[in-house]
Amino acid sequence: MTEKVLKQLGFSDKEVAVYLACLRLGPSPVRRIALEAGINRGTTYDILRAFIGNGLVSYYHQEKKQYFIAEDPGKLTDVVRRREEELTSLRQTLVDVVPQLRSMHDTAGGKPVARFSEGHIGVKGILTDVLAVCRSANPREYLVYSSAQIREHLYKLYPNFTKDRIKAGVKVKVIALGPGGETRGLDERRWLPTAEPAPTYQIIYADKFSLITVDGGGTPLGVTIEDKNLAQTQRLLFNALWDKL
Repeated sequence: MTEKVLKQLGFSDKEVAVYLACLRLGPSPVRRIALEAGINRGTTYDILRAFIGNGLVSYYHQEKKQYFIAEDPGKLTDVVRRREEELTSLRQTLVDVVPQLRSMHDTAGGKPVARFSEGHIGVKGILTDVLAVCRSANPREYLVYSSAQIREHLYKLYPNFTKDRIKAGVKVKVIALGPGGETRGLDERRWLPTAEPAPTYQIIYADKFSLITVDGGGTPLGVTIEDKNLAQTQRLLFNALWDKL
């Protein structure tokens, strides 16, 4: 359990061995720590110097020998805090980098790319992609043809989707095919009366559009098509219908 937690903190196997050896031995020279950890002296010394740098180990000299001693294990919380700060910084950097990476993204030599999804986990994957893409899109918005027949399957594995969407500042325009539905925040809704059931839920976002339906056994199925021209055509048709409602 202890080793597993240390590895989750980012420790390598050798770093775990050296750190635990320091805790067990108390003040010790590098040779003794290396023997306890089962790692060669040079590698052990390098690891100890790294631990000194992040405050997990300290040292002192006595009778011309250098002794290393593990600091209070509570200092591990500082490691967690630094990782959180690094992740926060990385998250901010990704906001700028993702659009650049997306511009280099090879979509099969310019040909449309279709990805198929199955089950509620597949639907969650589509919704996750919608938010990931729209967070860095301009504008942060997507379009939806909403179907009451699909609605119950949509958020089964992602009940906080709307909350996450609003938190991310992503807007949505919804054309509801038939009655039902309500606005929740950063969204607009218009209704298209229809006497026939509409068994497909459609999402248009950036250069993609996804279609979600349910098979005869009640399993949701989805397909996402990535192509700038096709998505733009879908967006034009949506906006033309939106303006008439």
